Amino acid sequence: MLNARPLPFTLKDDPWDPIFSLRRHGRHRLTSVEMTLSNLCNMRCEHCAVGDTLVLAEPEKLPLDMMLRRLEEVEELRTISITGGEPTFAERTVKEYIIPLLQYARSRGIYSQINSNITLDYSRYEAIAPYLDVMHISFNYTSADDFHEIGFAKSGHPVPKAVAARMYERMMDNARRLGEGGLFVSAESMINFRTHRKMPEIHRLIAEMGCRRHEVHPMYPSAFAADLPVITPAQMRDAVTDLLNRRDPSLWMLFGTLPFYGCSDDAADRALLQRLANEPHVTVRNDPDGRNRLNVNLFTGDVFVTDFSDVPAFGNIRGSRLDELFERWLAHPLAKSVDCHCPAAACCGPNLLVKEMYYRDVDFGSRSAIV
Repeated sequence: MLNARPLPFTLKDDPWDPIFSLRRHGRHRLTSVEMTLSNLCNMRCEHCAVGDTLVLAEPEKLPLDMMLRRLEEVEELRTISITGGEPTFAERTVKEYIIPLLQYARSRGIYSQINSNITLDYSRYEAIAPYLDVMHISFNYTSADDFHEIGFAKSGHPVPKAVAARMYERMMDNARRLGEGGLFVSAESMINFRTHRKMPEIHRLIAEMGCRRHEVHPMYPSAFAADLPVITPAQMRDAVTDLLNRRDPSLWMLFGTLPFYGCSDDAADRALLQRLANEPHVTVRNDPDGRNRLNVNLFTGDVFVTDFSDVPAFGNIRGSRLDELFERWLAHPLAKSVDCHCPAAACCGPNLLVKEMYYRDVDFGSRSAIV
């Protein structure tokens, strides 16, 4: 077994969901820290929300000790997430940053996640698996051809289909092997113009890979995705409904950043949310970004609401504690514009991208769930 530790959380206590820390503390507290450790990646996906930051050569990162000291200062820390780029792209990053950060998390009793495309050699992931809680992968494909078309759309040069096909097979094989070794593999799919009619087939492949969770999030315009066609909320509803009708009922499904709320005037929105609440092995996660999570860029030390936000940095770990920066963010007008909580619906409201896209003129603070 690569990771014999039993799953430390359940469907009823998702430590990344801000609703649980909000209930526990009576207000939003910083309980989750995401760290951007790489701007390198071996893919250039058309939907990449951080694609504009990807580079061919990156500068030195800040000293690991500085990040560890800042994590130690976070009083209510429950989770860390490591993201990129492809965090495991450079073996040096794996050895000098990722493994020590995961070991710190394990020693403190907090949960860890890495966002990876798992297309590299299995040994890269085998090295980190004993210390990791969640391997989070993106999977938006029904075939190697899909993978080739989507995964290298922004590469700037032709990528042979045969090369992409080998990476696709390696990704699927790595997911199976990691899962068989005991690691919790969670595959995320985005509902967008390419996938909204293919979600059940994507779901079937994710189940066949042995993933223990399928995450589903709508695509919102950011970085490479900014110029892609946008589907309507009705198309999103249809995609979610089709998936629920045809899913594997034994597989945990997690939906996030859905643009549907219990305070909606649209009865179809409320009906879908009610179904999601009643479906077994299905959860809907409130967006953690800016509610219980901040992102730290390990190259500059800058702190953001999220790794793909257009909101400028509002501090730096060189001179400030993360808890202090979180309080500074909560006082920001943008934070206040999406600061609402409806206990009846277990809802923390929209994130900034959703509000800007669908609810620009809506005051969520004046609304309440329709029951």
